[in-house]
Amino acid sequence: MTSKKAKAGHNESRSYEQNDLFENHGQRKKLMTGLAAIPSPAASEVIKREDIRVNYWPLIGVAVVIVGFALKRNPVLVVIAAGVASALAAGMGFDDLLALIGDSFVSNRALLLFVLTLPAIGLLERYGLRERAQAWIASFRKLSLARLLIAYLGARQLLSMLGLFDLAGHAQTVRPLIAPMSEAAAKNDGIELDADERERVHALAAATDNVGRFFGEDVFLAFGAVLLIQGFYARNGIQLDPLAIALWALPTAIAAFVIHALRICWVQRTLVDRQRRKNPSHDSRDRRGSQNQPTRGDAA
Repeated sequence: MTSKKAKAGHNESRSYEQNDLFENHGQRKKLMTGLAAIPSPAASEVIKREDIRVNYWPLIGVAVVIVGFALKRNPVLVVIAAGVASALAAGMGFDDLLALIGDSFVSNRALLLFVLTLPAIGLLERYGLRERAQAWIASFRKLSLARLLIAYLGARQLLSMLGLFDLAGHAQTVRPLIAPMSEAAAKNDGIELDADERERVHALAAATDNVGRFFGEDVFLAFGAVLLIQGFYARNGIQLDPLAIALWALPTAIAAFVIHALRICWVQRTLVDRQRRKNPSHDSRDRRGSQNQPTRGDAA
């Protein structure tokens, strides 16, 4: 009888210990849940160390882009190689990668509409569009390289501010029109362009188009970046008008116009000085010719 009572007491005490253990486990679970809810630095650090494992290997695509551009490889191949490297490093299968590329191409196929303009531009160039543009600019004797590109910069920015992004561009205007016009305008300044200087003028014309569009489109109130900023602030309880956001980009656009205009003037001055060093006799002969040219009073 005594052994039965002792055994019953032992079982009762054991059940109490188990209840205490379960109660302590429940309290511990509640404590961890409350710890996760408390935005303290210590709690967040514990949760980060235990629950978050960041995989940095997909960033290898950035290294592929840097190396590829440093070696001056084909940009399209470099970007594709970087995407494949990042996808494989993230554990994505080859089938999933092809599906992702296909979905991205289908969702952004409207961006390839400019390709339709290339045959028309090529046909116009074949029938002398570039030569006609050069001859037309050469007829304006006082039109210099700086005046031409600064005027195009202003027009490009204004059109971009109105949302007319694709009215001009590298394929539509820079290659068939602005680049040959820039060569003719440089000749108006007495600059005989060699191969390197011609490529530099073409690059300056392309940069002018880039600057005009990039800093002009930010002022357009229906531009995607403006709407993205508005949506971000709206999700955080801040209501902003798209026009107010767009107007804040106006000082940046003005500053970009002034800086690039000064750069254009500097490039023109550099080309003129280089031409004078290459052919000083031609420059002195032009000066003597302008001094000996009779005025209207002398001719009378």
